[in-house]
Amino acid sequence: MTETVNPGDLADANRRQVLYWRLLGRLFDPDEQPGLESTSMAVVDDLGLPAALLDPAVSVDTVVQRFPALADELRGLLTGTETVSDDAGPFAPGQAEVRRAALVSKVLLNVFGTGTGPVSAGQLARWQSDAGWFEQALGHAPGELRRQGGGQNGGLGATLARLEGDLVRRMHLREVLADPALARQLTPSMSLIEQLLRDKANLSGVALANAKALIRRFVDEVAQVLRTQVERTSVGTIDRSVPPKRVYRNLDLDRTIWQNLTNWNPDDERLYVDRLYYRRTARKTTPSRLIVVVDQSGSMVDSMVNCTILASIFAGLPKVEVHLIAYDTQALDLTPWVHDPFEVLLRTKLGGGTDGTVAIAKARPKILEPRNTVLVWISDFYEWHAQQLFDDMAAVHRSGVRVIPVGSVSSSGQQSVNPWFRQRLKDLGTPVLSGHIRKLVFELKSFLT
Repeated sequence: MTETVNPGDLADANRRQVLYWRLLGRLFDPDEQPGLESTSMAVVDDLGLPAALLDPAVSVDTVVQRFPALADELRGLLTGTETVSDDAGPFAPGQAEVRRAALVSKVLLNVFGTGTGPVSAGQLARWQSDAGWFEQALGHAPGELRRQGGGQNGGLGATLARLEGDLVRRMHLREVLADPALARQLTPSMSLIEQLLRDKANLSGVALANAKALIRRFVDEVAQVLRTQVERTSVGTIDRSVPPKRVYRNLDLDRTIWQNLTNWNPDDERLYVDRLYYRRTARKTTPSRLIVVVDQSGSMVDSMVNCTILASIFAGLPKVEVHLIAYDTQALDLTPWVHDPFEVLLRTKLGGGTDGTVAIAKARPKILEPRNTVLVWISDFYEWHAQQLFDDMAAVHRSGVRVIPVGSVSSSGQQSVNPWFRQRLKDLGTPVLSGHIRKLVFELKSFLT
């Protein structure tokens, strides 16, 4: 008796085959095959999945940020324990397998389709993020397999470690840095500083000296801009118990004229001034403690640079005690170098996962007088232990500490913040500050002066 094949099952098998053939084709040849691309696009569209799944230039992080419901499907994807979200809709078993094939193809292509050309710091950061999702798909924490494979003992972890090492070696910036004449032609920029900070452990001799010189130049340029913003931001209450300084810039010309009008001589049409009046400019200050916690994961490079410089500027103000903590999966107390942002940046290690609980454990012992303390937390809040960190931050807030969460600190003001965290911080009464640097400067000066 001949077994009847369900036409639907055959169609689903063909669609899976198209997706996997496309994956193999793109892994061995980055050039698109029009037929496979158009058919794959039709399959993805029919499943209600985003077209970005087929674009290897779009990171998995970006896809998840735009379509949060896919996160649970990606975790455990390659272990058979993934959970299909409610938003996925009702799919028959065959359709669910096609959907799984589309997600598997995205993760594998982004991690193993690294190509052969030069690599920028942004591309490296994107690959590290995608590798983290691949590790989660296998049931591991982001970075776990790469750490295990760092000793090159074989296995998948070693393969990922070798891929990451190859990407770093393809950052041709090292060749430029080794030539002083070429290095002097480089214009310091945030993207260049990002590359230097990521690759500094692999530099030595002339290349390392040139890299440090570029970082120093950039730090000095940004510090000059930020210092001007701090000086221009006028906040705080005038302290009338302090006599005004008798200098020309404080001269109150209108009051001086008004108070001396009785000395007007109509004969020679002159006003004789026997007393000068000056404006009071001193503002009330209280000894304050500023604790700055910065996420140093790969997505927060701009914030790391800006905040280390900003912390050093505030550390130079009278009666302000500044502490600086950087974290990814581990926390580093950088307070001894807070006055020198250049030294701080050289001690940071960009990349890795994000576990703010280790940072708040270092920050809490520094809170001696809660009502005289401000805690600035700069992160995108995509945390491994989100609930625990939020509970800890809420407890600090309830103790009387002024908590200022900041999504990012950049000159553009662009930011991406975990919507779950954003809403809960808003409900707590500590909304996430807009990412523009000027707003953070104003908030800090309001508290410290």
